[in-house]
Amino acid sequence: MSPDVDLTHLRPGRHVLRDRLLALDSRLFEFAAEQHWPGATPVLPRLSRSANHGLLWFAAGAVMAASRTPRARRAAVRGLASLGLASLTINTLGKRSVKRPRPVLDAVPQVRHLKRQPITTSFPSGHSASAAAFATGVALESPAWGAAVAPVAWSVAMSRIYTGVHFPSDVLAGAALGACAAYAVRGMVPTRAQLLPPPRPRAEVPALAEGEGLVMVANTASGTADRVDALRGLLPGAEVVSCEPERVRAELERAAARARVLGVCGGDGTVNAAAEVALRHGLPLAVLPGGTLNHFAYDLGVEDVHDLTRALVAGQAVRVDVGRFRWGGGQGVFLNTCSLGVYPELVRVRDRWSHRIGEWPAGVLAALRVLRADRHPLEVEVGSAIRPLWLLFAGNGTYHRLGLAPGRRVDLADGVLDVRVVHGGRRPALRLLAAAVAGPLTRSPVHAAVQVGRLRLADVASGSLLAYDGEVIEVEGEVTLEKLPEALTVYRPLPRH
Repeated sequence: MSPDVDLTHLRPGRHVLRDRLLALDSRLFEFAAEQHWPGATPVLPRLSRSANHGLLWFAAGAVMAASRTPRARRAAVRGLASLGLASLTINTLGKRSVKRPRPVLDAVPQVRHLKRQPITTSFPSGHSASAAAFATGVALESPAWGAAVAPVAWSVAMSRIYTGVHFPSDVLAGAALGACAAYAVRGMVPTRAQLLPPPRPRAEVPALAEGEGLVMVANTASGTADRVDALRGLLPGAEVVSCEPERVRAELERAAARARVLGVCGGDGTVNAAAEVALRHGLPLAVLPGGTLNHFAYDLGVEDVHDLTRALVAGQAVRVDVGRFRWGGGQGVFLNTCSLGVYPELVRVRDRWSHRIGEWPAGVLAALRVLRADRHPLEVEVGSAIRPLWLLFAGNGTYHRLGLAPGRRVDLADGVLDVRVVHGGRRPALRLLAAAVAGPLTRSPVHAAVQVGRLRLADVASGSLLAYDGEVIEVEGEVTLEKLPEALTVYRPLPRH
């Protein structure tokens, strides 16, 4: 073979391919600079500046959170968490790994220039990464809000090319990194849709196309007016009865006598009363969340009137477990939790102050007062031994947690009580805090957890408080907690395929 033969054209080197891509990137940048973008001049530079330091996305998150819907709040938090991860990645790895200079602005009309040019390296685009991360994170939690945010995110990304501060490949790489950050956050903290309870065991229920046969009792103290109005618009055949809290139980009994489906709109205590009535009358229950926490409805997968309407119209329902407690003076049921010890005292103090200062401030005040008070632990007989306890918590189904995040259930028909105990001893505040931090750990010096179908507590002192689904009563003597497996039929939308 002759040494004069040049074979480089057969297999370009890596630097040749890189140079060709950079040249293509530059030509695309110049092409974009030459184009006339109708209406963009007064908008895109301002939009680009508004996204500095993520301010635009923090404002968008605040607007979403102000909508007061749980899905919107979760979407806002997920979007901002995704933005934070994307920004951290870009600033610690991306900008330092590829030190690409910014484009020369000669080809970009002066009117498009930003007033203050960025001084960091060009690759990748941090603004594009933040925009894509926020929009993707929001969409993963709420497709509707994601559709609203996506055009703004797209415009922010395009504004970086329009103003001449980034090459197209900078924007493309930044957007890809931002989307990856959102999916990474989802891998660490699954979305609500990923953790929906399994759609079983399914129940046969009537499909109410216009709502005929549904009698919905709404607790006016829970701020349910907007939800009730929306329900009337979507299901004109439904009967809605709004009443004050003291009339809720009586109206539920009257509604059960004429309803095919018993509906309830209110907080967890109101839903508990409806579940008890539905069980006695053998009726399916339709739950529309209307309170502050709405644990049962949210764990069920019903977050708003649209979720409930979809289930009612399609006739979709499941059977769920119900917890029951009994003592010498009576019995009751619980859909979420039942507890003895300091927590019932906390609930009582919180309820005393919540109407004056709000639910969450009242909860903080109650915790401070209860934990600072001089008291003795609750002494109960478990098995054959007398045990001092600061807290006994029994969940209707297994509660799962991620770190310090509030617990939730992913199976409402698992057949077990999730029992958590904080042992008695000195310094109850430290013991309760240690148990809260321990979370799902099954054993620790101060905390234990077990899943059982039935629990018997003997010799509970007279006047001991028992809290269930936000309500508080006094119990004494022998207290029994047990499960009623698949006892209640509840409407819930099944996953779309």
